[in-house]
Amino acid sequence: MTGSEDRKDLIAPQPPELASPWRTDARAALQAEARAFARDTVLPMADTLDRQKAEMPRTLIDAMAAKGWFGITIPAEHGGLGLGVFEYCLVSEELARAWLSVGSILARGQGLGTQTLDAERRGELLRRSARGQWIGSISLSEPNAGSDLAGVQTRAVRDGDLWRLTGTKRWAGFAKGADFIEVLARTRDPEPGESRSAGLEPFLVLKERDSFPPGVTGRVIDKIGYHGFQTFELTLDDVCVPESDRLTGLYGDQGADADSGGFAAVQRGLNIARVHTAARAVGVARAAVEDCQSYLQERVQFGHPIGDFQALRFALADMAAEVAQARAFWHQVAHLLDQGEAAESESAMVKLLATEMAVRVTNQAMQLHGGNGYTTERRVERYWRDARLTTIFEGTSEIQRRIISDRMLPRPAA
Repeated sequence: MTGSEDRKDLIAPQPPELASPWRTDARAALQAEARAFARDTVLPMADTLDRQKAEMPRTLIDAMAAKGWFGITIPAEHGGLGLGVFEYCLVSEELARAWLSVGSILARGQGLGTQTLDAERRGELLRRSARGQWIGSISLSEPNAGSDLAGVQTRAVRDGDLWRLTGTKRWAGFAKGADFIEVLARTRDPEPGESRSAGLEPFLVLKERDSFPPGVTGRVIDKIGYHGFQTFELTLDDVCVPESDRLTGLYGDQGADADSGGFAAVQRGLNIARVHTAARAVGVARAAVEDCQSYLQERVQFGHPIGDFQALRFALADMAAEVAQARAFWHQVAHLLDQGEAAESESAMVKLLATEMAVRVTNQAMQLHGGNGYTTERRVERYWRDARLTTIFEGTSEIQRRIISDRMLPRPAA
């Protein structure tokens, strides 16, 4: 796919290694394992399946589950690896370097969908999540509620021991293949003086893999990239959820209290999700840099490899520097989260900078590939399509700028 796999005289790109103070032997081994898996297993699949807009096979998901990667952040007493956000993002960068969606599927484990009100059941679901047997879909957004999650209008109406959910959700990735769907719904309208998010709670909608449960219908959204799993718009029509499946939070936030409000837990989880997105964006951009390093040696014009021309060499140098800078930043913010810091501004900053960097770098990579970059014969067009999404999901770049600026220049209360 790069056109240079069989050349023996090229200087091969050297993938980055962990440096002090982040490097430990355990982390280096985890990185090497994920890197080899991405190169030998994921990349060949991506080269074939992405152009078909096909889904990743269940065998690939099972292979990642066997390595314990769906339980990286789940405590060891529940069968997980008992590691942190840093290791979670470390593996995800390597997988995203091969195929963005594979780096993303890990987020659908990590204790997602386990925050039930019953502690015994919560423990059982955590163990299933750690084994990759409890993989979910997150359904927060709606046609008129994306960046403004407090605008969610899907209703959850109490009916004895049941909740009845009705509404339309959008951007539900992997919804059909999942074991469950987490749905953010409104149980009541805010009272005067309350936050607009008051009354929003997450619910667990159980389902069988490769089908939708009673009351749920799904329409596939035809995306230009981010292939590997399908993304749906869901219609919920009187979907019954027992009170026992009202959740206390999302994104594996085991510390959320049931009475603190599910929406607050969503916001906390988004900080982790934003650093995870930054790491995935770095993986995609790194792929573009590595492919360009090979291509600049392979492509000959005017009697020279085009890598001999200073303008192109300098462009590659700038790309490599930007990727390294973003990687160092996500390392730092992941560390802060693992230390128990909220790191809300930092999470927004790294998401903003890393994803905007990925767009610039993959765009420049297409330019360095010339006409060949504008074909499906090269991987660079895939990187370009996937990088563009990273500035949108998990909060757009504009939302990240708002988070950062609002904490620098707080607005007076309305």
